[in-house]
Amino acid sequence: MDNFAEQLVKKNDTGSDKKRRTMLTVVGILFSLSLAVLAVLQLGRPHVALLGLVLAIVAGFGTYYIVQNTKVEYEYTFTNGELDVDKIIAQKKRRELMSTNVRQLTDFGKYSNDMEETEDMTVILATDNIAAHEYYADFTDETVGKARLIFAPNEKMLENIQKFLPSRLRNKV
Repeated sequence: MDNFAEQLVKKNDTGSDKKRRTMLTVVGILFSLSLAVLAVLQLGRPHVALLGLVLAIVAGFGTYYIVQNTKVEYEYTFTNGELDVDKIIAQKKRRELMSTNVRQLTDFGKYSNDMEETEDMTVILATDNIAAHEYYADFTDETVGKARLIFAPNEKMLENIQKFLPSRLRNKV
């Protein structure tokens, strides 16, 4: 029987994320309106006015696109010892962040902010920004070398991961 678990985690916005999204929206709208007003003022020169209106529309769509891309979710998929983490942007684009065999983990446990990360370690942050239930998984990857995944697995995901952990790590959790 296959051991399978899948989990979707929505990244909660921090205060700075909300400020950034608001600033992007305000600046984008003001820029689009400014271009539109300048285009209207150039009605005596139709080519310039048309170019200004086209640029205003492009700026408006660009603002919408950029703001939508700030909405992020993470998907954890566990299948028979393989843990895959994907980043989903604006519920449209999917990018694989990492994939590893749980049996190859060098360390695993509850994450705390006072944990040391070495300079040569790549940190993969795939969490919902709620520190109370974050875990870490250290492993070595062929492409990035030493890596630490910080994620927020639910109970089902944790149970499946623990079944495949090396015994020295299983006893630690």
